[in-house]
Amino acid sequence: MELTETRYEVDRGVATVTLNRPEKMNAFTHTMRRELIELFTLADQDDGVRVVLVTGAGRAFCAGADLSGGGSTFDRSRKSQIGEHRDGGGQVALSIFRCRKPVIAAINGHAVGIGITMTLAMDMRIAAEDAKIGFVFARRGVVPEACSSWFLSRIVGIAKATEFVYTGRIFRALEEVNSGLFNYVVPGSRVLDKAMEIAREIADHTSAVSVALSKALLWHGLSEDDPQSVHLVDSRCFYWMGRQGDAKEGIESFLEKRPPRFTMKASTDMPDFYPWWKEPKV
Repeated sequence: MELTETRYEVDRGVATVTLNRPEKMNAFTHTMRRELIELFTLADQDDGVRVVLVTGAGRAFCAGADLSGGGSTFDRSRKSQIGEHRDGGGQVALSIFRCRKPVIAAINGHAVGIGITMTLAMDMRIAAEDAKIGFVFARRGVVPEACSSWFLSRIVGIAKATEFVYTGRIFRALEEVNSGLFNYVVPGSRVLDKAMEIAREIADHTSAVSVALSKALLWHGLSEDDPQSVHLVDSRCFYWMGRQGDAKEGIESFLEKRPPRFTMKASTDMPDFYPWWKEPKV
C-alpha cells in the first residue's frame, strides 16, 4: 500500500498512524480519507497489532478539511446523486468504530472540524494543553459530520455537546480539561509519551480477545435499552470467555506472579455469536 498523506509503523504491538501533511497542518483530504480507512482495516486484521495510536506530523494534529477548493469545497452535488452521498469523515469514523483494537488519539496540536470529530470514534484522547479545538461547522455554514452527533453527546453529555456545536467556538484543550472530551490534557511534549504509556499497558498485559470483546460491550452497550439487556450480553461473553485458554492463563499467571502469555487472536478466536448486536431482535 502506497501512503502519501499518512505514515504507518508497527512496533511491539502498537501501530502508529501519523497524519502526514505537516506543511498544511495535516488538513483532511480525499486521499487522507482513503488511506485512513485502509490503515484501520489493516490494523483490525493484523494480530500483530494490539493498539492503534493516531497522531499528527509537525505542530498540528489536523486543522480540519482542506479548504483550498474555495467556497464550493463542501458541495458534493456534482459528484453524487441526492440521497447517495456518504460523508468522508463518517466513513473514517466507522472504520475506526469497526476496528477491534483500542484506538488512542494523541492530539499533539490543533484539532478542528474533522480534526476533532474523527477522534470521537477513538477510544481515548490525549491532548496537548495548548491545542486549539473546535467543532466549527456552524461557523462554516454546514453541520457536524463523522457521526459526531452520535459520539459527542455520549462522551461529554448533551449540554456540553450543544455548547460546543452551537457556538462553534475555538478553545484550548486545557480550558475543557473537565469536560470529559479528553482522558488527559498534558504539556505538548508529553502527549506521545502518555499515549504510548497507555498503549504499552494494553499491549503488554491484556488478552487481545478480552479487549476486543470489552470494546464491543462498552460501545454497543450505549445503545442497549436497559441494564437487563446488557446483563444478558455480558453474561454470554463472560460464560464463553471463562472457558477459553486466555482465562486460564490470566489466572495462572496471577497466581504464579509472572507476566501473562495470552495466545488467543482477535482475527480467528472470537465467539461464534460475535457480532451479537447484528442479530435479529426477537
